[in-house]
Amino acid sequence: MLQNKNAVIYGAGGSLGGAVAKALAAAGARVFLTGRTLSSVQKIADEIIAAGGRAEVEQIDAFNETAINDHLQKMVQQAGSVDISFNTTASKVVQNIPLTSMSVDDFITPLTLMTQTRFLTAIAAGKIMMQQRSGVILSLTTTPGGIGYPYTGGFAPACTAIETLAQNLGSELGVYGVRVVNIRSGGSPDSKVFKDAIEQMPHEMEQVLTKMKSDTMLKKMPLMQDIAHVAVFLCSDLAAGITGVTVDVTCGTTAGLNYRVDAERGEKEGKVLAS
Repeated sequence: MLQNKNAVIYGAGGSLGGAVAKALAAAGARVFLTGRTLSSVQKIADEIIAAGGRAEVEQIDAFNETAINDHLQKMVQQAGSVDISFNTTASKVVQNIPLTSMSVDDFITPLTLMTQTRFLTAIAAGKIMMQQRSGVILSLTTTPGGIGYPYTGGFAPACTAIETLAQNLGSELGVYGVRVVNIRSGGSPDSKVFKDAIEQMPHEMEQVLTKMKSDTMLKKMPLMQDIAHVAVFLCSDLAAGITGVTVDVTCGTTAGLNYRVDAERGEKEGKVLAS
């Protein structure tokens, strides 16, 4: 699906960034993996190459405008184009306390950092894609971007800002044939952040995950591979008509009060109605 496409991924050493990088490479893309820690990025690249894919690595700070632009110019010189840009970098976030108990710094920091890096990487890629008259820019948010979600601090408005950035940038770049799409995830239980939490607090996380699953329509949470599959689709010509929107991959979390519905209750009520 992505033969002859060149993709740059920021934060490729993270669990989700790595999963997306592997999926894009498996679909035929040549992936240019970047991150602050070269060892973790190189590990993903080695796995891609071992599987028969093509991968290059570079130590890039996704908050450094000069480094971002220099790397993309180098990418164009090596590969000829920048066809896909996906920023999956993480920022420290203070959560699980009420907004009324939060400091201004704790609230505003994730909003500033998360939007800053995504703006820098998207605009840098966008300038090149405008000249090419083609390309796809992806971003990633989670459930708080779509619904009111208590105790998420500055993370929720950061997600909303990123989704609006995708919408507005898509409206500006569409005339050049460039598509901009955001993916909204519900949080993947097989990602490193969840695995670490489960290892540290197994009992508490069991309750958390049960509640999160009950909030979804499908009564499960999206895995990293689910997000990666959507990313491949959005980068392909099969999604040629999709831009300026957020694609929801939360298993239905943002669409309703799903905790009120369970399979057992539905079966019981169905039997009553049938009788």
